[in-house]
Amino acid sequence: MTLLTAPETRQENDALEIAVSTVAAAMADPSRVRMLCALMDGRAWTATELSAVADIAPSTASAHLAKLMNGRLILCLSQGRHRYYRLTGSEVAGLIENMMGVSWQRFQMPETRTPSRLRQARTCYDHLAGEAAVAIYRYMEQAAWIDAQGSALTEEGKRQFQRLGVMLDPQTRRKPCAACLDWSERRFHLGGDAGAALLLMLEQKGWITRTQGYREVTITREGASALRRLFRVELCGD
Repeated sequence: MTLLTAPETRQENDALEIAVSTVAAAMADPSRVRMLCALMDGRAWTATELSAVADIAPSTASAHLAKLMNGRLILCLSQGRHRYYRLTGSEVAGLIENMMGVSWQRFQMPETRTPSRLRQARTCYDHLAGEAAVAIYRYMEQAAWIDAQGSALTEEGKRQFQRLGVMLDPQTRRKPCAACLDWSERRFHLGGDAGAALLLMLEQKGWITRTQGYREVTITREGASALRRLFRVELCGD
């Protein structure tokens, strides 16, 4: 094995520092942050839709989108004559979620002004976040469905997921399971392939509904009953 020489090590360090700076610079604008937060719903948006949510002109939005693409935070997908933008992947969503948590602590907004709909249930890219998701994760920990690090489902967890009809992807290239820090609750919710599969199951059963273009998730009456029965989740207002 050939060890890196000092100049080679310095070049690698320089490249990493430049890459980190590029990502940070891509996010260093309120309009671009609003766009990224909108894309946290896991769906693809048009430039027109993103310009509207950021409250900027379409021409300005194009420049911002170019910077986000240069930072490799978003991808552009073409379908016919239309172009759609989405986050590069779940790792970018995790970065945004963690930054929101840090920012929330620095901002120190009074508890009473926390957006209640976002706090109870929302999407974190392709999995569930918020109070309900944290309660589900806590139940899974106590019932030994996940390992101590939250990095994998136990055999019991796999059996229970199968019983619930949660379809895991055995060929997934992403983390099969992940403890994702919830920015509003400061505790973990379920991410990775297991988290995405759980969200899909909840939606397919009609236990939650999602609104196009928004991160808020509505838990239906049947869903509230199911979450209470399966995961001992008690929602405010139940």
